[in-house]
Amino acid sequence: MRLAWALGALLLAAAPAAAAPAAPAFTVTLLDGSGHFDSRAHLGKHVLVVRFQASWCKACHEEAEAFERVYKKYRASGVQMVSVQVQDTEADARHFLEVNKATYPAGLDPRLQIAGRFGFRGTPYTVVIDKRGEIVARIHGRSDEARLARVLDPLVKRAPGPKAPAPKAPARSR
Repeated sequence: MRLAWALGALLLAAAPAAAAPAAPAFTVTLLDGSGHFDSRAHLGKHVLVVRFQASWCKACHEEAEAFERVYKKYRASGVQMVSVQVQDTEADARHFLEVNKATYPAGLDPRLQIAGRFGFRGTPYTVVIDKRGEIVARIHGRSDEARLARVLDPLVKRAPGPKAPAPKAPARSR
């Protein structure tokens, strides 16, 4: 009995740490008419920020300008951002994006088909997915610029390149 208990404890201790959950793939028709956003084109290649928001959400309106600034700041670093307008009509979602001068891609999920797969519990809700396609942050509620920067900065920092070769010592004359 003691041996079985010790063996069980050893196996549990040797189990690998749980990895971050893989992000579900999704496709959404873009509200600007430019086509579709397919997350599979980005998962595993780019850092992806998915923002679930709504036209009727007061906090979403209050944070819209900051979310746009984050989009503009990080897109050059390979971060792709998309908003998914939830429980909205197409007209209301378009109006929200227009009023808030949003330039990031945005789609519509009126019945929470996409949001439900991400653990959606209310707006605003922001999910950050790393380059390996793993969910690394779920922010329920407000997510100001500083909070997003704390999540995104480590994900976009480049790995240090190879060290420059050491300078050669001058040749000695004899």
